[in-house]
Amino acid sequence: MIVRVWQGWTTPENADAYEALLRAEVFPGIAAKGLAGYRGIELLRRPAGEEVEFVTIMRFDDWTAVKRFAGGDHEVAYVPAAARVVLKRYDARSRHYEQRAAIEY
Repeated sequence: MIVRVWQGWTTPENADAYEALLRAEVFPGIAAKGLAGYRGIELLRRPAGEEVEFVTIMRFDDWTAVKRFAGGDHEVAYVPAAARVVLKRYDARSRHYEQRAAIEY
């Protein structure tokens, strides 16, 4: 399993609008692509001083699935134009990790 992690920050005033955009448009749009090997996305949110930080965590079966989603330069962040409008700043590149264990209690 490959885990793709990305961070973005917005103002407290734009945080709810950004989260709503992710839930209503961005995440369903990714799912609608029907990409083989895409296993889902998680959203994390926290206040961070004068900003609100968001983290997305995507899961893929393997590197081939990541590249199907992201293209040849698979580290380039996927930030749709509508998201760029409400974000204050964001990572230009995503980080990828090989999931080595998953333990649930």
